[in-house]
Amino acid sequence: MLAKALILSSAALLASAATYDVKVGGLDASGNPVLKFDPEYVNAVVGDQVVFHFQQKNHSVVQTTFGSVCQPLLNEQYAPVFATPFHPVSNEETNFPTETYTVTDASKPLWFYCSQKTHCGKGMIFSINCPVTGDNSLDAFRNRALALGQQEAAASSSAAAWSATATPDVYAGQTYPPIYHPTVTQTVTLGTETWTTTYESWENSPPPTPVAQDGVTHTVIVGKGGAITYDPPSIKAAPRDTIRFVFQSRNHTITQSSFGNPCRKLEFTSTTGEVGFDSGFVPGKEDGTAFYEVKVNDTRPLYAYCRQTGHCGQGMVFGVNLDDTSARSFVAFQNLAKTINGTTGGGASGGSSTAGGSGSSGGSNAAGLGAHVGGGLFGVVLAGVGAAVAVLL
Repeated sequence: MLAKALILSSAALLASAATYDVKVGGLDASGNPVLKFDPEYVNAVVGDQVVFHFQQKNHSVVQTTFGSVCQPLLNEQYAPVFATPFHPVSNEETNFPTETYTVTDASKPLWFYCSQKTHCGKGMIFSINCPVTGDNSLDAFRNRALALGQQEAAASSSAAAWSATATPDVYAGQTYPPIYHPTVTQTVTLGTETWTTTYESWENSPPPTPVAQDGVTHTVIVGKGGAITYDPPSIKAAPRDTIRFVFQSRNHTITQSSFGNPCRKLEFTSTTGEVGFDSGFVPGKEDGTAFYEVKVNDTRPLYAYCRQTGHCGQGMVFGVNLDDTSARSFVAFQNLAKTINGTTGGGASGGSSTAGGSGSSGGSNAAGLGAHVGGGLFGVVLAGVGAAVAVLL
């Protein structure tokens, strides 16, 4: 009887759920693109559905937060909580694609935007259950987006001026366009915390907002199955995240380098005094007890390699927050390592150790928790037998 009542109750809820149709983009009477959701907000309860109708041009719908407008809201697996693909629609199309969002939490305002470049900054935003007035109203949210758009426009202008005079980089006979990465200041909100951060802004790098209070842990297997690889070889990581390198076989390192010198320690090539992280040689253990951790506190690209003789030249490199749409993608980094082959003099690849080595993960870099190494960027601490931690401070 109880089961029947529950079934009837669920059926009643489904029957009473409302559906809201929202236009995304489109054209005005003159045929000009409309960068707007119509309507811009709805009031809904749990179980209601919002159906987004993608009209002319090319748009998406991505969930965000009020404090991190125009940046995707991510879960602890570092995936967007809700993000549709882009839907390109021609001017002549009348059969519009749709995407549906089901409301599962009506206790607070929900915020969304179009992730097409510059659209959010032009005010293309949407909300469910937003207050009509107040500090977190729809107008306040829109003003945040427009303010960010003004910053992006200024940055784009600065980037164009900078690129006009910047000199391309040449590595191993190959020319790479210069990368504009200005220092920006942004307010970040995470739960009840709000703070201001200043960081280098790189194209297509993650937002400066941590995914979770204590970040998430990304596990990278070093020498999986005896291979001369990092698995995965490239990841995206947010501030407060931890990258755990688990040494499974052979005898490898994870050593920070740079794009232009992939097979050399950063300390040998940095022009700013950075030393960078270096695990030292770590003999692999199948039980997972040989590991080294790097704590991330920035969104800029990081490059690393294995110092074991010949391994970097075979493509054993690793990247964090690399832009795979640019000329400095992970593939480009790996190819450059193979081209140089780790044979550059003055600290290339950096020697070797046999499988019977000591396995001291911290080596001489084990300077204690919070110690500053490399211009204040990394502190390396010993975290137990066969394990070490590099903390990005």
